Amino acid sequence: MSLDHYYLLGRSGLRVSRLALGTMNFGMAGFHAAYGKTLDEARPIFDAYVSAGGNLIDTADFYTAGESERIIGQLVAESPGLRDRLVITSKFTNSVDPGDPNAGGNGRKHVIRAVEASLRRLGTDYLDLYLLHTWDRITPVDEVLRTFDDLVTAGKIRYAGLSDVPAWYAARAQTLADANGFSPLVSLQLPYSLVERTVEAEHVPVGLELGLGITAWGPLGSGFLTGKYRAGADGGVEGSGRLTGSAAGAAGQARSAADWNTLAALETVARELDVSMAQLALNWVATQPGVAAAIVGASSAAQLASSLDALSFSIPAQLRARLDEASAPVLGKPYGMFTAEYQGRLVSAGAKVGDKPSGYREPVRNWV
Repeated sequence: MSLDHYYLLGRSGLRVSRLALGTMNFGMAGFHAAYGKTLDEARPIFDAYVSAGGNLIDTADFYTAGESERIIGQLVAESPGLRDRLVITSKFTNSVDPGDPNAGGNGRKHVIRAVEASLRRLGTDYLDLYLLHTWDRITPVDEVLRTFDDLVTAGKIRYAGLSDVPAWYAARAQTLADANGFSPLVSLQLPYSLVERTVEAEHVPVGLELGLGITAWGPLGSGFLTGKYRAGADGGVEGSGRLTGSAAGAAGQARSAADWNTLAALETVARELDVSMAQLALNWVATQPGVAAAIVGASSAAQLASSLDALSFSIPAQLRARLDEASAPVLGKPYGMFTAEYQGRLVSAGAKVGDKPSGYREPVRNWV
């Protein structure tokens, strides 16, 4: 499952790599400046990803106050012909002007303003994939869909999708798109890792049922699953990294006993497979049902190369089962009623009923 295997994204003909390059740290401004990278520091990371066959670039207008998009635009421009080979994704929702009530959210006025600004920063005339970044709780879903459809018709974007929305919202949006002949949504970007599996209750089934390819952000649990942290005496996180210190914020708060048990299981299985904990955690996410790609960031080309090696091995069924059991989320009712064991009570004795195998069709390899 190397990086130059490409899979269809959701219900579309768009072919993407199984690992996407996250660029939230490209740039030195705004909310993410504490761990940002300059253009010269970002270049080897970007080049390593593209050279390995990667084609899915993930950014947002909010990342480093727009610098992420500017840096990507500069890096793409340095390689003639590269733009058309990449699938560039950006996102909107966050406010770009706190004094203007229409400079944020998911209303039509802001979306059109946001896409034009992103295109200027990226130095391109279209986005391959444009995502609603976060549900704003107030904009009518049909307004979002009509705006997406108009942007597709205008050639500003090729495909549209959603990020960080309730499962019911995603289901309603895709159903309305189908019913009204709007451009269908093809992607659903969500937090997903061995210590964040709540999306399995509804989002993953929605994606599989309605053709929304899931791109998973935070597959390493904000670095928790890399193995460089240990439990402190007060239940907090000890180690050297983003989860400790004054800038850690919510990500660095005390972890549950279940999280530490998951980390212990990950460490044991990684040792048996002779891979790093980070590689194993990435592989697990990238090979979960419904997941089209896992988004990985990097502080250096060497770190990225190690992450890309996560695609070089398979997790044996019995070892995957150990990870699944150790990290199983407690979802409560009614979700506990939807297990294979419980559903077995709903059919006649001896009858064999099951789902068709899930997964993504692998349409092409070694396309460069």
